[in-house]
Amino acid sequence: MSNPACPSGHPRIARRTAIQAGRIGLLGLGMNHLTGLHALAGQPGSDTPPAARPQFKACIYIFLSGGLGQHDSFDMKPSAPAEIRGEFRPISTATPGTQICEHLPGLALRSNLWSLCRSLGHSTNDHSAGHHMMLTGRSDLPPGFNPSAPRPQDWPSIAAVAGSVTAARNNLPLAAVLPEQLVHYSGRIIPGQYAGVMGHRRNPWFIEASPFHATSYGAFPGYKFDHQDRGNPDRRLFEAPSLSLSHGLTHPHLSRRVSLLSNLEQQCAKLEFAAAAERFDQYRQGAISLLTDPKVRGALDVTRAEDSVQDRYGRNSFGWSLLMARRLVEAGVNLVQVNLGNDETWDTHGNAFPHLRDSLFPPTDKALSALFDDLAESGLLEHTLIVMAGEFGRTPKITLLPSHYKYPGRDHWGPVQSVFLAGGGVQGGRVVGATDDIGAYPITDPQRPENLAATIYNALNIPATMSWQDEVGRPHHVYSGEPIPGLV
Repeated sequence: MSNPACPSGHPRIARRTAIQAGRIGLLGLGMNHLTGLHALAGQPGSDTPPAARPQFKACIYIFLSGGLGQHDSFDMKPSAPAEIRGEFRPISTATPGTQICEHLPGLALRSNLWSLCRSLGHSTNDHSAGHHMMLTGRSDLPPGFNPSAPRPQDWPSIAAVAGSVTAARNNLPLAAVLPEQLVHYSGRIIPGQYAGVMGHRRNPWFIEASPFHATSYGAFPGYKFDHQDRGNPDRRLFEAPSLSLSHGLTHPHLSRRVSLLSNLEQQCAKLEFAAAAERFDQYRQGAISLLTDPKVRGALDVTRAEDSVQDRYGRNSFGWSLLMARRLVEAGVNLVQVNLGNDETWDTHGNAFPHLRDSLFPPTDKALSALFDDLAESGLLEHTLIVMAGEFGRTPKITLLPSHYKYPGRDHWGPVQSVFLAGGGVQGGRVVGATDDIGAYPITDPQRPENLAATIYNALNIPATMSWQDEVGRPHHVYSGEPIPGLV
């Protein structure tokens, strides 16, 4: 018997089927992505021989939300007074004359693969403004900028721009962000991550593999910590991305998507009409297969990778995230932003040295070293730019806030930070720029967020004349600066 709400010219769609199909859209994917995702399903380990892989240009943008202290990592000042130099000591790298923190031994051994820019800065010490500047590559905040929430008037993120103007290698999304969106412990969403004036349809693909936890930071489960020891238990699991809603998807754009699906059971006729327009019938079985085929889940479920691979990267959220980034780049995603830790994980106002030494540097050093080894061995490092930065650096002088922390740390510092770069044509063993004796300000080759964004765009082979369009069709230049000189 025909359903009066669903004309006989179209097959009936069960509620479960409709919801499953709708979840693909909630993930940020359209039906046109199915073919690419099935291709990804066929290479869960991405072990295709290098000679068989097509040439491409890609970028992995590792973002250290909270801000890594330059004095304690890549621009150490061992001759400065104790209140400046801190507790850590420098070690020599494989590059003569270049030293970094003693707690990054894996990176020190591989310095022939990476370079540093020690002179990038901007004008703010505010977390939200700094996020917006470093994630969009724009030093100028948009008119009416709201540090408490993203707005449609924000500048588009580097990921959103790259996802809009780079060439597709298959049907996969061109830009992705993992393993979670950046959410403040209060629950507010950090601005700068989205497409802004480009329109929400240009948002990058947000892969939610790590559930939100308000007060726990670091590479869980083995390296988690709380900045202020508030005693809130953290029982998170790092899981393959779910095709359902997770915490943090409260951005108005996503809320509108949810509202469109809220009454699916009563809207069969409307769904069938949309199905005809979108050739839904042609892809329906593919959509269901995407949701149920274990190969698809296995492609992104890095917690089920070979034991030897997980051991090299680290069985924690940092290791799994960089492993997932490598697989996505190999599979066809042009830019992958990896948030190493949720919002403000690297915000070391207090207890800085034990947190860096015990909880942050070990998993970062191990996972990044494994990523270098894999990309270099496969020949893909030449085609993949790796960038690591935060929203700002940290103050030269160590401070103590005894009401919150037992041990000292450093506060926010916008004027300078050290940016780590490798691959994608960047020559290893180079250092661009220098800071003064206390690591407070650049004294040579000052750089801005615009220069970092241009470095990424250039590595992706985006022409200097390329533009992107906002939601009403007005063109905007992709480049707002020149690539950082001296790296290539």
